[in-house]
Amino acid sequence: MESRKDIAAEKKASLKFNCAQAVLTTYSDLTGLDENTAMSMTDGFAAGMTNMEGTCGALIGADMVLGLINKDKRKTMKQMREIMQKFEDRNHATQCRKLKGVDTHVVLRPCPLCVADACEFLEEALKTNEGR
Repeated sequence: MESRKDIAAEKKASLKFNCAQAVLTTYSDLTGLDENTAMSMTDGFAAGMTNMEGTCGALIGADMVLGLINKDKRKTMKQMREIMQKFEDRNHATQCRKLKGVDTHVVLRPCPLCVADACEFLEEALKTNEGR
């Protein structure tokens, strides 16, 4: 599969998609979700569950994609732990508030790049699925 991380990042940059929507809709052909359903499912995940206290929406979108593809709770949880760790290693946080620097006034990673990172790690996980 050719990387789609730039497509997802562009969706987020367009301001028409929140981070979770940008990720989930980018892989709709793999999940079987139409765009309207994917958008509705992820409306509440903007700004880290609407208050920046929660997990980055891009990671939530990646989790949804994995769950819909894997249909295996253990496998999805294992892969999400790996994605979360890679994301945190690169960006020093997984929580929206910290990534946006709300308290420190230091942005760790802009949203479109968080989306690209989540997609990159998601695609790595999907590639391991192909090999099994």
